[in-house]
Amino acid sequence: MCMSQQHYYVPEQSHWPIVAAVSLFLLAAGTAHALIHGQSLLLLIGLVGVIYLFVGWFSTVVKENQEGLLNDPQVDRSFRLGMSWFIFSEVMFFAALFGALFYVRHLAVPWLAGEGDKPMNVLLWPEFINSWPVMNPPDTQLFQGPTTTVDPWHLPLLNTLLLVTSSITLTFAHHALKHEKRITAINWMLATIALGIAFLFVQAYEYYEAYTHLGLTLHAGIYGGTFFILTGFHGMHVTLGTIILIVITGRLMRGHFSPQRHFGFEASAWYWHFVDVVWLGLFIFVYVL
Repeated sequence: MCMSQQHYYVPEQSHWPIVAAVSLFLLAAGTAHALIHGQSLLLLIGLVGVIYLFVGWFSTVVKENQEGLLNDPQVDRSFRLGMSWFIFSEVMFFAALFGALFYVRHLAVPWLAGEGDKPMNVLLWPEFINSWPVMNPPDTQLFQGPTTTVDPWHLPLLNTLLLVTSSITLTFAHHALKHEKRITAINWMLATIALGIAFLFVQAYEYYEAYTHLGLTLHAGIYGGTFFILTGFHGMHVTLGTIILIVITGRLMRGHFSPQRHFGFEASAWYWHFVDVVWLGLFIFVYVL
């Protein structure tokens, strides 16, 4: 019986997993130390280590790919599965944040206002009234509520249009690459990057307005806390996604990727579309409802 032999690229021994373990440990320990003491040298070292890890390890993978070492269906499938599981983990991360928002809005705040089997407001804050957003926290000595909420039909709507448009331009770039129109693909990628940067500038200005004119801060009770943790983590993901798109555009300019093999491009597109979908959920459940 004739058996066909398939080759699977096994990378040489690498120090990057060790760098990853040490950097992530320092980052976690530094974060805990900073939360307790306000600042931490370990946190800075951990951040530098993680940046070094990303640059170095991804550079190694790109080099191996350009040398043709990764041109194997099984390797390609493993990359796709890895990226799929990574995005799934991000979906669950934001699902937890949205779950916290729903718990606060539909369980915690109503129960503190007297709903449920054993009303808590009698013992805690008898005059507290259920409303969302919570403009007047029950204990005003600890938290002062915001003076007003963010108008969803101005800056948030503009950011929604920016991100939705960026998904469209990224799709155009993908189609151009598949049709061997590299210059067109680069131009569409530059447009996508510009839209991502514009989103970040608008969000920064929105935060400035919230802090200086709306009284909406991290100390503005549960509404301020949920608002900034959801929009802040999303902004961090947009920042990371924009950096990824810049790197992919640079690779396009250097002649990387072909119409048939361009998973690095596809992975960045998957991530960016995911970030866009999350923003639509934020716009509806944080700003509008």
